[in-house]
Amino acid sequence: MRTLVTGGAGFIGSHLVDALLLENHEVIVIDDLSTGRLDNLARAKSKKNLQIIDESITEKEKISKYFDEIDWVFHLAGLADIVPSISNPENYFRVNSLGTMNVLELSRGNGVKRFVYAASSSCYGIPKLYPTPESSDIQVEYPYALTKYLGEECVLHWGKIYDLPVISLRLFNVYGPRSRTTGTYGAVFGVFLAQKINNKPLTVVGDGTQLRDFTFVSDVVNAFLQAAKSQVRQEIFNVGSGSPQSVNRLVELLECKEIEYIPKRPGEPDCTHADVTKIKKILGWEANISFSSGVRIMLDNLKDWENAPLWTSDTIKKETEDWFSKLSDK
Repeated sequence: MRTLVTGGAGFIGSHLVDALLLENHEVIVIDDLSTGRLDNLARAKSKKNLQIIDESITEKEKISKYFDEIDWVFHLAGLADIVPSISNPENYFRVNSLGTMNVLELSRGNGVKRFVYAASSSCYGIPKLYPTPESSDIQVEYPYALTKYLGEECVLHWGKIYDLPVISLRLFNVYGPRSRTTGTYGAVFGVFLAQKINNKPLTVVGDGTQLRDFTFVSDVVNAFLQAAKSQVRQEIFNVGSGSPQSVNRLVELLECKEIEYIPKRPGEPDCTHADVTKIKKILGWEANISFSSGVRIMLDNLKDWENAPLWTSDTIKKETEDWFSKLSDK
């Protein structure tokens, strides 16, 4: 297949590119490298069937020619992080929502056969039901979640109105090698692994009993591939392990004894837990990497976090001032 991956130099995107190349597909990557890194594609760059385009999905005219005769589009490009989305919501709307519309329009105009969107489970906000099914209420808590959900709504609307064969995958707490280590304070693995390398206390939010549906990146990539190869259209699927783990369990597996507790953050659920009944039944997908095995793989690749930002309770407090001031008591 001729495939196109937006955000293909990013964490999940680069693993997806590797998997597509392994299956001998032709791959075009569109990534403006604002958060993605060419180093993530180091193994892939020598492949003749890979083309890397340094452009933004917001530049519709500049990227239009790369959609010619494309069979599958995987749309993973977008801005992540909660904090900057609160400080600069306009930029998030421009990239995550309008950028998604650009990719949809170019896919529609070129008769793409499959369109798979990387949506976010953050659309559920603080769920009322665990495990959380795809039919749960949408309760976005911050601009990042809103703009990703608006992107998903565009995807489904283009599928309905223009008969574009789309699937939206709502991803839960993805982790693994190459996970992003730069940018504003956020993902727990990047924070903890940098602290471990530097022999600093792990900054645990709240009391550490909160549960997260950590899902290993290779399992997530398999979900994208199975979605693309299926004949399913106009569907939303949760992509999670279905087996939430506590932050305290992560601390235990990282073998770190020194801990510093920091305040619980507003707008964050005490638990994320994907109901994966639908994706198992329709796509035959389920996660295969256990949490302990995934963490061990992360530890085996610990050197990848040598240059990651080192966060302390003080720097985290400063970085999340907007978060607390805008979302507290809402």
